Amino acid sequence: MTRFHKEKDPNLTDESLVAPSRNRLRIEIKKRHRIELKEQSAIAGIECFALAGIWVLAGNSSGAGETIAAGNTGCSMAREWTGIQQFPLATQTKLLELLGTLKEKERDSLTILVMGKGGVGKSSTVNSILGERAVSVSAFQSDVPRPVMISRERSGFTLNIIDTPGIVEGGYVNDQALDLIKRFLLNKTIDVLLYVDRLDSYRVDNLDRQIVKAITESFGKEIWRKGVVVLTHAQLTPPDCLGYDDFFARRSNAVLKVVDSGARFKKQDALGDAIPVVLAENSSRCNKNDNGEKILPNGTVWIPNIVETITNVATNESKSILVDQKLIDGPNANERGKGFIPLILAFQYFFVIKQFQKWIKDDIAKEPKSSWE
Repeated sequence: MTRFHKEKDPNLTDESLVAPSRNRLRIEIKKRHRIELKEQSAIAGIECFALAGIWVLAGNSSGAGETIAAGNTGCSMAREWTGIQQFPLATQTKLLELLGTLKEKERDSLTILVMGKGGVGKSSTVNSILGERAVSVSAFQSDVPRPVMISRERSGFTLNIIDTPGIVEGGYVNDQALDLIKRFLLNKTIDVLLYVDRLDSYRVDNLDRQIVKAITESFGKEIWRKGVVVLTHAQLTPPDCLGYDDFFARRSNAVLKVVDSGARFKKQDALGDAIPVVLAENSSRCNKNDNGEKILPNGTVWIPNIVETITNVATNESKSILVDQKLIDGPNANERGKGFIPLILAFQYFFVIKQFQKWIKDDIAKEPKSSWE
């Protein structure tokens, strides 16, 4: 078999041979990059932005299938709050009035942190407040897999709501989930904490205390002074012939006692009724009044009520919580317990060393004297 070898043109250098290949490679990479960008922007009407190293997916006008800011720099794309237009006119009027109240107090933004067990309705409550499906909720995935921040802007005011995964797994507090939440919140300021549970849970147990304790250890007990307890699944018939308001009061008191206990407030500093408790019903079966607003069995128009409560807590005398690196790291292990060292040394001296000295003296006194003494 005869093999033919293409002779190299002596006028061509190695660099001149390589250059066209490099150019073709650059062109191919650019083409692929354009195709990828087009595909990303075409999926479900979602536009993709890269902001300071964070991918933010902003959904279409309906808000369906939206994934919001990831990362921990606090940067996110605030969309126009169009969901407010989905509410009945009476609800819209009240919400805009509350936004005006915040702006009058020189607040141009509000950041809400939503926490609690899995499956209690955290994400659904976020969607109800915004009037849109900003966070995906399904029967097979009741919680977001990681923290997300939804930002909405209206009339120069920005509303940020941070939804979080459930912090319980296998009957225990999930430390990994808490660490994930804390890292996400780095350098963010929390104006209000929504602690979500269910109204139709008829008892509290040690796990509830452990959850409150874990939140307290993560963000400090002062975060509860910016707290609101939200009880979901509020469209119910109370058991044991109790009236609705009586059942609500009993359930509220039980949860607040757990918060006081888990947050380890001193008796004189106990929050008691300082933490407001509000009700929410996120399902489509929620009753409505003549204005088309969602109401609870006790007649409360619950969406304006929860937003008004959030506004009151955000503007109370307590400071908002800045989640900095020191707060995330917690107490320094080397500093922990140093205050007890003087007490420990004093205890050792008076109850150990002095006791040994006494025993030695007693033993010496009891020994028979030698004949030469």
